[in-house]
Amino acid sequence: MSEPIRRLPDAELEVMQAVWRFDPPVPRAEIERAVGETRPMAQTTLLTLLSRLAEKGFLRIEKQGRGSVYTPLVSERDYRASQSRRFVDSLFGGSMSAFASALCDSGLSRDELDELRRLLGRDAE
Repeated sequence: MSEPIRRLPDAELEVMQAVWRFDPPVPRAEIERAVGETRPMAQTTLLTLLSRLAEKGFLRIEKQGRGSVYTPLVSERDYRASQSRRFVDSLFGGSMSAFASALCDSGLSRDELDELRRLLGRDAE
């Protein structure tokens, strides 16, 4: 990643999470249905959020017939990685050891800690 990806407000993040659930391009109706499962919102609100996401460079909007389809320009994986780094930097001063220590003290189960070790070892291979 060249530069950090900006943090999205909660409502915009919920819309992006809905978009990421589908293979692109995603029709507005699918996004509306997915968002409605957790946070019902007016169609005009959804369209405003989709426009904002496009302005911020997260989505590309393409007209298709009478409607529009949406293609993510930022992957969910890249967004999570960027926000995770920002979290560690802001809360732990960039110290991974402080972050790891806090995780160990947070009440994670033995299975969760084993899964974390496995994931960390994945990139070392």
